[in-house]
Amino acid sequence: MAAVGAADTGGFRHCERDMSEPFLTYKGTVYPWHCDHMGHMNVMWYVGKFDEATWQLFAAVGLTPAWLRAHDRGMAAVEQHVRYLRELTPGDVISVRTRVLEVKDKSLRFAHAMRHDVTGEAVAETELTAVHLDAIARRATAFPPAIRAACAGLSGAS
Repeated sequence: MAAVGAADTGGFRHCERDMSEPFLTYKGTVYPWHCDHMGHMNVMWYVGKFDEATWQLFAAVGLTPAWLRAHDRGMAAVEQHVRYLRELTPGDVISVRTRVLEVKDKSLRFAHAMRHDVTGEAVAETELTAVHLDAIARRATAFPPAIRAACAGLSGAS
């Protein structure tokens, strides 16, 4: 496997601007089938929407599915904390903004904040730690320099 250079991101070019502020990673709607017997969005859907936001974050730093497959790499969440702040009901429109909190050799810690787009209220927050994996050895492995630099740029620590 060849070393990863700045241009080797599976054809994806991450953003070149300063993104130390939270950036938009998800927009969506709460559908009736997202709701439980109480009439509000079930916890599995909060986590699912946060997961979609996570893949947008990964793409922004060059960790696209194509890059991960081409380099026999993967990402795995090893810790997640969720705070549910407000109920969501069918028809609510929401967005998630994300920021990178910390970048280490083999891991990335980041936070998602979900807001109700009409009221502006915070509805849920999560903080995750993800580990970069060698998919063949099944062990944590260091991020390539270009990916690590992109992560650091998102954290404001570049």
